[in-house]
Amino acid sequence: MENQVVGLPRLNEKAPAFDAETTSGRKTLEDYKGKWLILFSHPADFTPVCTTEFMAFANRQEEFAKRNCELLGLSIDSTHSHIAWMKNIKDNFGVEIKFPIIADLSMDVARAYGMIHPGAADTSAVRATFIIDPESKLRAMVYYPMSNGRSIDEFLRLLDGLQTSDKHAVATPENWQPGERVIVPPAKTAEEAMARLTNTDYEVTDFYFATKQI
Repeated sequence: MENQVVGLPRLNEKAPAFDAETTSGRKTLEDYKGKWLILFSHPADFTPVCTTEFMAFANRQEEFAKRNCELLGLSIDSTHSHIAWMKNIKDNFGVEIKFPIIADLSMDVARAYGMIHPGAADTSAVRATFIIDPESKLRAMVYYPMSNGRSIDEFLRLLDGLQTSDKHAVATPENWQPGERVIVPPAKTAEEAMARLTNTDYEVTDFYFATKQI
């Protein structure tokens, strides 16, 4: 029962609090208040798929920073293991990992976030990614299997979409990219639905489907 999955955190609710040792000292969820945070787990240090993911996150760290977003890794390894792996990546691939990595030997953070899936990874954390907003609310969760690496570009795209939705009270369509048209939220009344058919600011396909440029 030790590795049983606890209830998963839920979208638009407060992300589980943590107080954890990292490669940059102790970090808590409160440390990231006022910023976006991407918290992501990997199965283990010194594994090839995880190495490619960490290099990709590191290479795009400035892009996340431009969006007021911090990165925070996690695995069920020690701080010493993390530091050795970071050095190994720099020595072998020339990529410096500058974001903190949580050493979650107790699995406290992994369990709180539902990162432990016994059927997939025994005592390792699966490839889970959580996007947390400046109010510490959980806004997105993405899980990948052990065998396949994540797309870091997709997390940048999703972050852009979330920030655009928050700022303009809109939705974004499939594979939306910044600068493209956004979806106007559904009308709340029949009167609003009919009125949008003649709204020149919208491109209207039907009363339930309208887009606009922002």
